[in-house]
Amino acid sequence: MVKVSGFTIIKNAISHDFPVEASIRSILPFCDEVIVNVGPSDDGTLDLIKSIDDPKIKIIEGVWDVSRQNWMLSDETLRAMRACSHPWGIYIQGDEVLHERGGPELLAAMEAVDDDPRVEALLVKYLHFYGDFDTIATNRRWYRREIRALRLDPALDLRPYKGAQGFRVGPDNRKTRARLTNAEMFHYGWARPAAALRAKIVTNRTIYPWSAEREAKRPLLPWFPGLKPFTGSHPKVAQSYIAERAKDPERVVEPPHFELEHLRFYASDVIERLTGARVFEYRNYRLV
Repeated sequence: MVKVSGFTIIKNAISHDFPVEASIRSILPFCDEVIVNVGPSDDGTLDLIKSIDDPKIKIIEGVWDVSRQNWMLSDETLRAMRACSHPWGIYIQGDEVLHERGGPELLAAMEAVDDDPRVEALLVKYLHFYGDFDTIATNRRWYRREIRALRLDPALDLRPYKGAQGFRVGPDNRKTRARLTNAEMFHYGWARPAAALRAKIVTNRTIYPWSAEREAKRPLLPWFPGLKPFTGSHPKVAQSYIAERAKDPERVVEPPHFELEHLRFYASDVIERLTGARVFEYRNYRLV
């Protein structure tokens, strides 16, 4: 069996109400160690991570230089990567939870491609929850897939890219050669309570300053085409988090309406339904 290191980064998890405990617990059974890079926090985040109390967890405390803006997230993710001991890694962000069906899927895929150097990483499928835990966002602004398992050999030089949504290779940022799996990642960042979403907006002014003016003009949860009901099952480790936050009278998506910019989403949705191709899809990878 391949040896696997999990890794993640987190800061101010409590004040931003990240489901980070569920995030970590969702990958723990499938990893031989989990590196958690905890940033300087003023809300007890470090104690929260320590309270998980699993011998597989190894905590490091990063620098988190906010002057680096969104590259700070890449810097700290790379710091966590470099602390890993094993040849394969599973990466998870603090607002993501891997469905328990996905762990065995990723392990089997790593084993299958371990001797195939063409495959540098593995993709998971995404469900982006928006406004509550029963609605998913599906238009092309929301990525369908992203790298969440990857080779950690430093010679390969896979590194987090920009805001660490995904990974690229080397200083030239070559797209990573990746293979798709059926593992599912549940992204809850936009389903958190309204207070956490407001805290996110404040934090984003530092990390993504170029979007601050646009964010200030928008409602907390703008409506857009492609919001669909979710009818599946949530990861078991996330169910208590979800139950405690299922109702929030302030977490309201604005009513449906039409804007000119919505036309591109309607058009791309039609093309995707007819051809299976998502036009102008952002990818950090190429399929192999």
